[in-house]
Amino acid sequence: MTAFKSPFDLTGKTAAIIGGASGIGEAVTIGCARHGARVVCLDVNQEAARHVAERVIADGGVAESGPLDIKDRAAVERALEGIAGRHGLDVVICTPAINVRKAILQYTDEELSRVLDVNIKGNFNVLRAAGRIMTTARKGSIILFSSIRSQVVEPGQSVYAATKAGILQLVKTAAVEFGPYSVRVNAIGPGIIETPLTAPIKSNQAWYDAYAAKSVFNRWGRPEEMVGPTVFLASDAASYVTGSILFADGGWLAADGRFTPPGI
Repeated sequence: MTAFKSPFDLTGKTAAIIGGASGIGEAVTIGCARHGARVVCLDVNQEAARHVAERVIADGGVAESGPLDIKDRAAVERALEGIAGRHGLDVVICTPAINVRKAILQYTDEELSRVLDVNIKGNFNVLRAAGRIMTTARKGSIILFSSIRSQVVEPGQSVYAATKAGILQLVKTAAVEFGPYSVRVNAIGPGIIETPLTAPIKSNQAWYDAYAAKSVFNRWGRPEEMVGPTVFLASDAASYVTGSILFADGGWLAADGRFTPPGI
């Protein structure tokens, strides 16, 4: 009998995880390595990226690390082309985003540019560079991180929400353009996850509790809970999945209102 190989197995694949030094990116880096991938942890914080790679190696995995600012188009191209030249490039995962929580009428031009430069231009830089490599190789999976904010908003989320919706539209367009070359492009849509980005919310008990109540589990998500959805989209288990967003939001988008009618 032929030995069974899990379709989620990433053995033999090289995965570049951008933003891999903390939060969701760190969990995904470790998770991909545990599923057999050679991982390259890239982050603006080079020292933190090195520590994550060392953790992977200590855990028995294969890892490298390096610095990368996704706002720098040339640096993104050099980094991904370098990985492709050394090992091939099968999976690219991009997690970085920033948010400035302000009402529209209070937003400054500098703040607008800062969020757009990372969330839209940075992700576009990654998508374009990875797409050039993978369409030439005629294989690969690209995963960008969108959000529930691509669908629903709250006061103070105008630019962040717009960029997360924009990321989803970039994913759909790239899926159409790269599909003839057997390259898949998808997005993950997290709910509220305990990461450095959400630390200011967690420190406010009323705010923290309000977000927890929006999940049908009555809690926030953990970074490691984003590993399964990401590994699925990276793996052959998702070989016919492209142009999609996989929401991992604890039921946030499913629940419209919190009142349970009598007798239910």
